[in-house]
Amino acid sequence: MPYVNIRIAGSLSREQKQEIAREITETLERVAHKPKSYTYIAFDELPGENWAIAGNLLGKED
Repeated sequence: MPYVNIRIAGSLSREQKQEIAREITETLERVAHKPKSYTYIAFDELPGENWAIAGNLLGKED
């Protein structure tokens, strides 16, 4: 059973999540031969202030 966890700074619309889920599911079916019904995908949307790159927090300063 594939489990895919997507963590992203910021947020996605429902439509964006649907498209990402569809494409990942189709890729796993095509490449790994996993049935669509076996694939679980979770989205973790976090504020930019909870992510740092090169020592700098993402997001706006207060």
